Amino acid sequence: MSLQEIVNEQLKAAMKAKDKVALESLRAIKTAIMMTQTQAGAKELSPEDEIKLVQKLVKQRKDSAAIFHQQGRVDLAEPEEAQIKIIEQFLPEQLDEAAINEIVVGIIAKTGAAGMQDMGKVMGMASKAMAGMADGKTISSIVRQKLS
Repeated sequence: MSLQEIVNEQLKAAMKAKDKVALESLRAIKTAIMMTQTQAGAKELSPEDEIKLVQKLVKQRKDSAAIFHQQGRVDLAEPEEAQIKIIEQFLPEQLDEAAINEIVVGIIAKTGAAGMQDMGKVMGMASKAMAGMADGKTISSIVRQKLS
């Protein structure tokens, strides 16, 4: 079942339940899917593209919530955080820092990376290995820590 089909099913359920936050979140996902398909010439999205799309939506909401918190607008940050929880359901199981650390150490050993000059090579492999399962910032900070 594609992401679009799953979202449509959950959208119907949210409408019946009159769940406003879920409706907003699911409509945002559906809109993003349709926009991406339109730009790509109405083709079906690959699972990798779907994960990237959902990650982008989560990141946008996290950034917005952080800005609202900085400005002392908790009333605006809370709906963003509620939407994050709903949208994250469509991402694969997220890795914890220990698991990310283990994978990065393995990649460093495999590539023979010796310092910061090899960060690009390690980041490329790490990003592919943990696509959708870890945040890029977390991966980057761990790679930096290990290479320095």
